[in-house]
This record gives sequence, C-alpha cells and structure tokens, in this order.
Amino acid sequence: MSRVPFLLLLVSMLAFASPASAQDREVPYWASIRATELNMRVGPSADYKIAWVYRRQGLPVKVLRIMEGWRLIEDPDGSRGWVVSRLLTPDRAAIVIGEGEGAILADPETGGAVKWRVEPGVVGTLGDCDEGWCEFAVGNRAGYIEQARLWGAGEP
Repeated sequence: MSRVPFLLLLVSMLAFASPASAQDREVPYWASIRATELNMRVGPSADYKIAWVYRRQGLPVKVLRIMEGWRLIEDPDGSRGWVVSRLLTPDRAAIVIGEGEGAILADPETGGAVKWRVEPGVVGTLGDCDEGWCEFAVGNRAGYIEQARLWGAGEP
C-alpha cells in the first residue's frame, strides 16, 4: 500500500473518532444520563465500588473532571462520583428545584398565562435560556419557567 492512500485512510479514521470524544471538552459542563441504569462509582474504573445506581434517564448532571473514558459528575443532590462517559449525553436537560409547584408559562414574562405547573423533581428537556427564563419541555408539553427554578440551566 502506498503512503498517500494510507495517510488518507488514517486521517479519515481520526475524523470519525469515537462519540465519547464529543464530550472531551473543557470542564465543568452540563450533560444528562443516556442510559436507563447508570452505576456511579467511587473511582474512575469498573474495579471501584458502586456508590449509587441511577435509574432516571435524562437526569441532568454536571461533569467536573475527565479521565480516560470516565467522568466525575455531580448530581442535583450534590452527590459526586465517577461514571463511564458513553452512558452520558451532551443533550441538555434540567430538573425543577425549589419549594412548591413551578409555573410553566406561555411566554417568558412575569405574570404571563400559566399553561401548566410542575413539581420539584420533574425532569425535562432544556431549551434556550434568556433574561432569567428558560424553555422547558416535559414530554409533548412545553413552555417557559424561571431559570432559578431549574438545576441544569445556566453556567455549570
């Protein structure tokens, strides 16, 4: 095999490297749980003890550190541990926090029409956030909620 085709093959293989490389970026950053079950370990290897098992696909997490296919994460309760990177997704999600129900509004403004309400602990898809309001969808229902009511919105 001549060197030119070999080099082209090598360059094309590197261009389409593993999906985990998409999460190799500056920390901290937001991610969410891709799997229906995810083991959080006390260290960055399958040899370490399992500290917690997540069974909530879509739960937002904050990635604090990267180490060879593993991510040190923090969950909404402040628990920290290591998870395998392929079971996370960079898709943005958020969880409702605070006391009492949160209002999902038709428009991003105080005093707007309430479309529906969500309780603390509800997880949804996060859209754009602007001037203290975020687009938030749960299933096929969407609207705007105050950014302060969401963990997973804003700067990690």
